[in-house]
Amino acid sequence: MDALSTNAPIPAPKFEPDLEKIKRTLLQKGVCPSPKILRALRKKEIQKHNRKLNRLAHQSPPLSESQKQLIAEETHFRTLRSEYKEFSKAIEAKPGSGLMVGRPWERLEGVNLKELTGFRTGYDGENLKKENLTELRKLFEARKLEELQWVLDDDVELKDEWLDSENGRSDAVKRRRGDGEVIRFLVDRLSSREISMRDWKFSRMMIRSGLQFNEGQLLKILDGLGARGCWKQSLSVVEWVYNLKSHSHFKSRFVYTKLLAVLGMARKPQEALQIFNLMRGDGHIYPDMAAYHSIAVTLGQAGLLKQLLKVIECMRQQPSKKIRNKCRKSWDPAVEPDLVVYNAILNACIPTHEWKGVYWVFTQLRKSGLKPNGATYGLSMEVMLKSGKYEHLHKLFTKMKKSGETLKANTYRVLVKAFWEEGNVNGAIEAVRDMEQRGVVGSASVYYELACCLCYNGRWQDALVEVRKMKTLPHMKPLVVTFTGMILSSFDGGHIDDCISIFEYMRRNCAPNIGTINTMLKVYGRNDMFSKAKDLFEEIKRKADRSSPSCSVHSIIPDEYTYGSMLEAAASALQWEYFENVYREMALSGYQLDQSKHATVLVEASRAGKWYLLDHAFDSILEAGQIPHPLLFTEMILQLIVQENYEQAVTLVKAMCYAPFQVTKRQWTELFEVSMDRICWNNLKKLSDALSDCDASEATVSNLSRSLRVLCKSRIPEDTSQSENMENMKVESDSNMAPWSPSLSDEGALGTNTFSGHSNDELSTFDLCVSSEDDEEVLNMLLDRSDDSYDSNSPSVNEILKTWKEERKTDGLFLHPLN
Repeated sequence: MDALSTNAPIPAPKFEPDLEKIKRTLLQKGVCPSPKILRALRKKEIQKHNRKLNRLAHQSPPLSESQKQLIAEETHFRTLRSEYKEFSKAIEAKPGSGLMVGRPWERLEGVNLKELTGFRTGYDGENLKKENLTELRKLFEARKLEELQWVLDDDVELKDEWLDSENGRSDAVKRRRGDGEVIRFLVDRLSSREISMRDWKFSRMMIRSGLQFNEGQLLKILDGLGARGCWKQSLSVVEWVYNLKSHSHFKSRFVYTKLLAVLGMARKPQEALQIFNLMRGDGHIYPDMAAYHSIAVTLGQAGLLKQLLKVIECMRQQPSKKIRNKCRKSWDPAVEPDLVVYNAILNACIPTHEWKGVYWVFTQLRKSGLKPNGATYGLSMEVMLKSGKYEHLHKLFTKMKKSGETLKANTYRVLVKAFWEEGNVNGAIEAVRDMEQRGVVGSASVYYELACCLCYNGRWQDALVEVRKMKTLPHMKPLVVTFTGMILSSFDGGHIDDCISIFEYMRRNCAPNIGTINTMLKVYGRNDMFSKAKDLFEEIKRKADRSSPSCSVHSIIPDEYTYGSMLEAAASALQWEYFENVYREMALSGYQLDQSKHATVLVEASRAGKWYLLDHAFDSILEAGQIPHPLLFTEMILQLIVQENYEQAVTLVKAMCYAPFQVTKRQWTELFEVSMDRICWNNLKKLSDALSDCDASEATVSNLSRSLRVLCKSRIPEDTSQSENMENMKVESDSNMAPWSPSLSDEGALGTNTFSGHSNDELSTFDLCVSSEDDEEVLNMLLDRSDDSYDSNSPSVNEILKTWKEERKTDGLFLHPLN
């Protein structure tokens, strides 16, 4: 190894732009440094810095003193080594000359090496020439073998045993690699990283392999890559080989069929469909029955029924005469769908609930003279189960028994599931007993479905009998998964006491996981059992902190679902102080509130006095690059109105104009009417005045202005009648936090993106909330438009988290509101 290779340069520290300098520059140019703008500029500065480093790297930098010293030492070492070799040869040529004196690694002073090596008369030059040629031949062969390393990376090395001959000696002449070894090595290198044909290293690897890439070699390469799930590399190999001029006219149908099978195992139906269309478009590689099987199974597993039916049409279409003549010897154009293809159609009908496709398949089978097998009946029953056609399912089961097909455990699983959904518990039990009497080897899924069915109907103790049978099977579900499913089934059936009993029984037999804990928090929270939910939550927190080794819950760390379930439990019990504690713990743990599920409880907390939590959540959502939920927007505006911060309220309204939703006039009116316990008519008048300078062409702003004008004009004199009217409005709003109920004929509705009412059990009163992933451009406009924060004096998210961490260190609990 060279001396320089062992002294790799120390990598430079990661470059980080000066954000404060960027902010000052933006402010000087009159641009407010919003989080989105800062992120974009920071990214551009890093890219600019990297480009500069690349330019400098291509230039030859001046050598340091240490590098110069290393080069000098390396040069001196090479010189000594060459002189020592010449000296050794001279000694071998003249044995007994007495010249082997001193230290051979030191330079010989005053010695004529030319004389020593025998280049004068009397030296056998033929032997020296022959010896030098032998060494030169070994050198060339060693370099040829090194090409198999492909010089892809510095860490690519060949194993020593690959370089050894059969007799254990290093013989460069007899040392050869077979195609099998090279293919295995190539597959290992391709599968070790996600590399595509566009990468120059890919072409280098393929060329240096020395393979001819004939049909057999390609099939072996695809087989190795497919076994490792490397479908991208498989596509790249086939495309690279067949793009070569030497291989463009020798494409193999079998290679493409094998590629279809690889894509099918990787569940990539769209890519497989592209390869299939490529085969059909080329007269040399028109698909055969094996290719049709691969594409049919792949599309069937993906549920792409329409594409699969088009494939069947292609099978029955006769190709052109030109194609038939070219492929006459190796391909029979008479291709008809067989049982594999029809079973794939049934598989595609399961997710689409196309129960009529079952009768179409059986009709086609009868016309083709094909007999349905066990898979045909099983898939047909699956289709009927998903479609809710239980009567047809039972008829298919009866027909399957009469046909003499072997009944399998999966067939009984479908039958048990059908009885469960029908509410026939006894029928499900009899089906499993019939399976046992027939000697069918049961599977864990059959007993699991029956156990859940019994729990759903309040018979959890009978379900334990099925669990014991399940434990004797080889491939059973983990007990923790089984018990969690039983708890969920009891909860869905309304048997809350059974949920608690199953959980207690479970803790005596196996340790619950975080999924079980989340399920129980959901059960407690939605059934007015806040104290039990709190005790369980505190228990797993103590165990996570390893402060209580005697805790019965093992290795459980709260996740985002744990915190979300606990927030719902605290909100339903109106325990807002504990709600705040859980929210702060969630934020400090690095989890973010799921606004699609918890926007409503966050608004309730804000109305209960925890408005600063809403403030923090709003900031966090914006910094995460997402669009806040409409409920959060409107509640933020109400809070700003209560604080008489009309300027920031108008800023938020302007930002809402770029959001992917609209608020109608009626919705604004109902929002203000149900909030009269917090705001007064004077607040609405001041908000209307602040909106006078806004662009009224925006739908949300226009609807808000019209709503405010109507409310201000209809103002009732401040007497007892007004108080009674407001009390009546509050009583009407007690049943629903924000009773939005616009009709389709609402005069304030503009376009189709308006909101409709929801029932109390839903998570949001809005009908539409588009996430940031669906419309990045909208999010950019939203963040850029709200150039002024809704509260310029409020602390940032990081400052709030820092304050909460300090409070946790001093108090241990979060009992003080953030000022």
